[in-house]
Amino acid sequence: MACVSFAKHNAPSSSWIGGQQSLPQRSGSSARLATRRVSLPIRAGAYTDELIKTAKTIASPGRGILAIDESNATCGKRLSSIGLDNTEPNRQAYRQLLLTTPGLGEYISGAILFEETLYQSTTDGKKFVDVLHDQKIVPGIKVDKGLVPLPGSNNESWCQGLDGLSSRSAEYYKQGARFAKWRTVVSIPCGPSALAVKEAAWGLARYAAISQDNGLVPIVEPEILLDGDHPIERTLEVAEKVWAEVFYYLAENNVIFEGILLKPSMVTPGAEHKERASPETIAKYTLTMLKRRVPPAVPGIMFLSGGQSEMEATLNLHAMNQSPNPWHVSFSYARALQNTVLKTWQGRPENVEAAQKALLVRAKANSLAQLGKYSAEGESEEAKKGMFVKGYTY
Repeated sequence: MACVSFAKHNAPSSSWIGGQQSLPQRSGSSARLATRRVSLPIRAGAYTDELIKTAKTIASPGRGILAIDESNATCGKRLSSIGLDNTEPNRQAYRQLLLTTPGLGEYISGAILFEETLYQSTTDGKKFVDVLHDQKIVPGIKVDKGLVPLPGSNNESWCQGLDGLSSRSAEYYKQGARFAKWRTVVSIPCGPSALAVKEAAWGLARYAAISQDNGLVPIVEPEILLDGDHPIERTLEVAEKVWAEVFYYLAENNVIFEGILLKPSMVTPGAEHKERASPETIAKYTLTMLKRRVPPAVPGIMFLSGGQSEMEATLNLHAMNQSPNPWHVSFSYARALQNTVLKTWQGRPENVEAAQKALLVRAKANSLAQLGKYSAEGESEEAKKGMFVKGYTY
């Protein structure tokens, strides 16, 4: 199916996606007046200083983000893999295991929670938000409402959740959340179509502006899926286009770049490509994309793992930190931090301590990778197992 081109929101689009749009030409004083209006400075919002401070706290040396924001349905898939039913007590028990791990704050600066978890407490009655505060970990919250089919596209999706986002974000802030996450996806085998990329970029920008207006640092995450047999050069091409569009609309929506965090995919070949790329090659292509598209004002780049094995994700992060970067280059991993933990736990109370130690092992490994000091020597066989699932849905 041919790619779809679609002009939306009555805003001029970047040239690669819909063609240049020229504004009517004006002359004389009218032109000068129009120029002065466009160039007026944007006033800082009520939370600007706090947003910048929060973003810098999360993007602190040797630390990254633990993503445990799986929806109840996705968390149920994880629990079923170890023979547990998808019940609230079981979800609570697993997340309690993660969040109460002693010493976690040494390596983890932020934790993305699902709404259920944000309002939950431990079995002893202590709020999870307070558990995080005690470890100097910033609580975050997933705010999107998931992916749905995008009409008019090449079998692609868009992310819903803007309706009511402002009021929900205000409540999350009151509950203790200080940053937010919104995940949308782009599929290379599906084109991607111009419509899907524009929809992803616009949705992320609106979410980011709403989040900042309510005191939450937005994590901007257009995940470029691993699905496909394309080479790494194709991934780089698409990633550059996607991030160009994202930053175009972030600027259009007056988002403060110093008060956001990015959660990009690493630039890799498609999961079904015949040739695998080394960590050094992935680092080269990924940093090339970032340097071409991401302003240095952005404090932190918190990579997603996207189905890589635990060790692959850590090795690639390590390779990207072998020389200084304009931003804090770190991690925001879900499966790449939790896979071994879950299999160690098996839902048994007597395994909690061992599972927490497994979490610390992975968190420390990625902390060292963020500092450019990681070694894969002694990694377990479990850590080397890939977790890519074709057509994976959250």
